[in-house]
Parts: sequence; structure tokens; C-alpha cells
Amino acid sequence: MGVMNLNEEVENMLYYAGSSKAVRMSTKGRSTKRASGQVLKLIYNQSHHNHLLNISDVYGLERERNDPVQSHEEPTNNNNEVERERDDPHATQSTNRILKKRGGWICANVLLVNQALVTLAYFGVSINLVLFLTRVLKKENAIALNQVSIWTGIVYLFSFFAAFISDSYLGRFRTFFISQLILIPGLILLSITSWKLMLKPKGCGDGNLECQEVSGSIQNIFFLAIFMVALGYGGHQPTCVTFGADQFDDTTQTGLYARSKFFSFFYVALNLGSVLSNSLLVYYEDKGYWTLGFLLSTIAALLGLALFLVILKWYRVIKPHGNPIPRILQVFWAMFKKWDVQVGAPSELYEVQGSESAIKGSRKIVHSENFKFLDKAATLTSKDRVDPCNPWRTCSVTQVEEAKCVLNFIPLWVCTIMYSVIFTQMASMFVEQGDVMDTRIFGKFEIPAASMSLFDILSVVVTTVIYNHILIPMLKKLRKYSKGLSELERMGIGLIIGILAMAAAGITEIQRLKKVLPNKKSSMLSVLWQMPQYLLVGTSEVFMYVGSLEFFNGQAPDGIKSIGSSLVMLSISVGNFTSVIIVFVVMGVTTRGHKLGWIPSDLNQGHIDRFYFLILGLSVINLIVFRFFARRYKPVRFEDNSFRPESEHLFENPENQEVTTNV
Repeated sequence: MGVMNLNEEVENMLYYAGSSKAVRMSTKGRSTKRASGQVLKLIYNQSHHNHLLNISDVYGLERERNDPVQSHEEPTNNNNEVERERDDPHATQSTNRILKKRGGWICANVLLVNQALVTLAYFGVSINLVLFLTRVLKKENAIALNQVSIWTGIVYLFSFFAAFISDSYLGRFRTFFISQLILIPGLILLSITSWKLMLKPKGCGDGNLECQEVSGSIQNIFFLAIFMVALGYGGHQPTCVTFGADQFDDTTQTGLYARSKFFSFFYVALNLGSVLSNSLLVYYEDKGYWTLGFLLSTIAALLGLALFLVILKWYRVIKPHGNPIPRILQVFWAMFKKWDVQVGAPSELYEVQGSESAIKGSRKIVHSENFKFLDKAATLTSKDRVDPCNPWRTCSVTQVEEAKCVLNFIPLWVCTIMYSVIFTQMASMFVEQGDVMDTRIFGKFEIPAASMSLFDILSVVVTTVIYNHILIPMLKKLRKYSKGLSELERMGIGLIIGILAMAAAGITEIQRLKKVLPNKKSSMLSVLWQMPQYLLVGTSEVFMYVGSLEFFNGQAPDGIKSIGSSLVMLSISVGNFTSVIIVFVVMGVTTRGHKLGWIPSDLNQGHIDRFYFLILGLSVINLIVFRFFARRYKPVRFEDNSFRPESEHLFENPENQEVTTNV
């Protein structure tokens, strides 16, 4: 084992899941208020110590396919054990190593609870927003649907920009914290505005009692509040999932298995967090208690922030890797300047010496045969051999492979947009459809139409359990493949199930129209007929969105991990805007000749079943295109014995103790 110089401050992370001592140490000492002050001070203090980490092993997708015996079976070793370094051929015996306990399942679990609480807060606003717009602000159905789609699109569009800022400048920790400082004031403003300025007379907005007209200035305050909620939650999503994954070292077998489980747990936490908002909060909001619902959302967000600050010292924090845009532009510019140069052999392409790549704190990436024209940027000419330090003329193999990765992602990501159009219907068209159905169950008990999304959540939880504990172990044995299903296979299955959900929604609407009575707003068809479409969407989410999170995060180079995770949120954003465009085009075409169109204010006079079948047809075409690109995708491979992502320590080590071991 190699000698570690203390001046280099080289560390190895300890996992301490289940350690009661860690919990005790994390909860004593400083109050949450003081911890919050430390974070604010930290944001303006950029003079941190750098801590370099050595790699132990890398298990890439391609390696797994070539060696089916390797598997992600749950490790039996205790998480507190130290992963021993194996990358120093000149290692010596009995070397003292300074180790610090950071990261692991305790930190990850706190982040999962934080995600659940923040999700509860967000859905307390979003799930019934379309009804708030129609009942309180008196918007037309089509306008309300489009405004909700645009607002939801902003949420997930900002996720992408927040991820970019996180990876490039602030880091995941700071972006995660600041996002919550934007979300909470937005919720407070929303609660006060609805209570004091909008809901007059008291109890209005329940579908029966009409609200007074809301002035334009008050509407502007309302839209400002929900815009702050959109920005806060948008920044929270990608940084939470990536920051949580950072708590595990993915260069070890233990860390890889833990990260894979974390992505599934993250999506379960997201859905469990929306259970209360989709049941209790939705019920009270539907009855006109809008302010109560917004206030409870605010309390949930505050609790999530307080819990996050409790174990502030224990997080494993990865430093930002710099702006990736110049790096990618350098590759294309260098390729353009060397367009007439013949690409050299892979062994002749330029790469920096040593274990560290040219991208600060990132692992080296193995050369691939995709987009070979980009290899011109790493091909050395006689001029480059004299002065190889000009990044606008000579790029390293790792830098070129990062650009290739972005190009590889584009067609697969585009194919996820049409699925997001399907997903978007749950918060808009499904709610409108359910609102004109018979919402009585068990006799006279009425449920809000938005509460049907509980079946989506139930489906997500049940499918996740079945997937992890029944389906995957069975497929591992049958296919001799360590993951059972690859991420791209899971995404393809999700697309197929999403298509079935649209078919179920269309059939339900046909049956609903058959049960419409003259001069009645609601059909006699029970809202429980919507169960299949909600259950199918929930099942498809487990395959599509969890698979996408794991795929884009796992295949993204170290310098763009958060951006990789945010591609899922960006897909939802673009899916919402695409849904708006589809609705706009459909209404423009179907209302010609003074017709009511497919989506009129009175849905009993419309044909949203045709709208559902239109989305179904577009999704089938999308599935064919996805299969074409998925079959041709080549996974990214990182070099063995490469450099670990660089981490930083935000605060003193808990108890200011150093744990020393002899190796």
C-alpha cells in the first residue's frame, strides 16, 4: 500500500450505514440555526481544502456485458469497513492512513426524507393547480391546462439550468441548499396571498361557491409565488438525486450496488411524499380550504430543510468540475480546424499522462469508435507536438469522449419527450376527465378527481418492490446478466406500458361519454374507471424514469453528472411544452367551422378520447425510433486505476477526530 503524504490530504470514504454512533454525533453540538448560518457563510467562502481520492475499481456497463458472471449482488461486508486501495504498484506495508467518516446510507436516507417532504410541499400546490385556476381565477379549461403545462415545464426546465450551475460553479450541496431557500418563501407568499387577497368569500373555490373577481395585480402576486415554487423545486430535484448518489463511491462494488438501490428508493420517496398531498391536502383544497393546503405544504418544506441541516457535517461533497460548454466547444473547434487531418490510431491520440484526466477531478474515459470524426481533435499534428497545450487545437481523449457522450445522449433523450407528454396528462387531462365523472365511492363519500393519482403512487411503490425483489433476481438467473435488465431495456418497457395507459384512458372516455345525462355536468360513469390508466402510468414510471435516472447519471462523465440526472427533468419540461403545442394544434384544427373542438369547456360536448388516441399513435412512432437508437448505443467506459472525483470538506470532521488505521 502506497505511502500517503499528509500534505496531499488523501482520503478514503467510510460507509457507516446503521451506525448509531454516527447518529448520536450528528445530532449533538450545534443547533439547526447555527448550522444554517454556517452554510450561508460557506456559500461566500470559496477557499476550501482539496481532497484527492484514489480509485479502487470501476465496473462499467460494457465490462458487465463482457463478463456476465460479475453481478451487483448485495455485499456482505460492513459499510464501515475501508475499501483498500489497489492502484499503487509500489505499495508498502503498515502505512498510516487518515480516514474521515462521511457519506453513506445515513446521509442518503436523510436526503430521501428531505425529498419526500419537499415533494409533499410541491404537489400540495401543483396537483390541484388546474382546479384553482378554473375555480378561483375563473380560467377556461383549455387556458388553465396550458398554464399548468407551462408552469410545470418551467419547473423541470429550471432543473436543467440548476444542474448546469451545480456541476460548473456552485456544486451540488450549495445548489441544493439555495433551491430550498427559494422554494420556502414562495410557499409562504402563496399561503398569505390566497388567505388575505384571493379567497373571498370564505370557503369559495369548492366548485359550488363562486369566488369574487381577482384583480390583475393580485394575480401577478399569485403567479410570482408559484414561479418561486417552480424555481425552488426545479433546482431541488436534480441536485437531490445526484447529491444523494454522491454519498456512495461508485468506484467500488459496494458503492455501485448502493447507488443503484438509491435511485429506486429516490423515486419511491418522491411518490410517497406525494401521498399526503394527493389525499389529505387535495381533499381539503377541493372543499375550498386552499390556504390550509398551502400552509401545510410550507410546513413540510421547512421540516425538510431542518432535517437536512441536522447532519450538516457528514455529507460527502463533490467539488464542481467547471463549465463543460467550453470543453465541448473546444472539441468541435479543434475538429473543424483539423478537418483535413487523417485520424490517428487510438494509441496515437493525445491524452494527458498520469491517472488524472485533463478535466479537473474527473476520471479518464476509454476511447470509443463512435463519431470518429471527433477524434481529429485529439490527433496530434507536427504543430501540436511542439505546443500541445492549446485546448482549442488539441483536446485529450477524455475531453473528446465527453463530447461524444453528449451526442450519444441526444437521440435517446429526445425519445423520452413523448413519454413525458403521456406523464403530463396525469396532472392535467386526467384531472379534468375525472372532474366530470361520478366521484362517489362507497355510497355517498365523494373524492376529489386529483386523488385518483394515489393509484399512480401505489403502482410505483408496488412495482418497485416487485421489480427489485422478484423480477430482477429471476431475470439474473435466466439471462446470466448482472442487472437483469439494462437501463435502455427498462426505458423501452416503460414506453410500451405508457402506450397502454393512453389506450386505457381513451377507452374510459368513450365509456364516460356513453353515460352522460342531459343537462348534467358529470357522467354517471364512476371515477374508478380511471384506475387502469393511473396504474399503468405508475408502472411505466418505474421502468422509464428510474431507468432514465440510472442511465443518464451512470453514463454521464464525472464533470456532467448533475446535468445527466437533470435530463430526465428536462424531458418532463419539454414534454409539458410539447403537450401545450399538441393541445393548441388540436384545438386550432378541430374548432374550424365554429365547431366546439375536441377539448371544449364542456367536456361532455368534446372528444378527448381522440386526443388520447392521437398521443398513442405518436408514442408508437416514438417507440420505433427509440429502439433504433438504443440498439446502436455503446456504453461509456472509464479507465481502471483512474483518478477519483475530487471532494471538499465543508466543515470540521465530527468531533474533530481522525481515525487512523494500519494497512
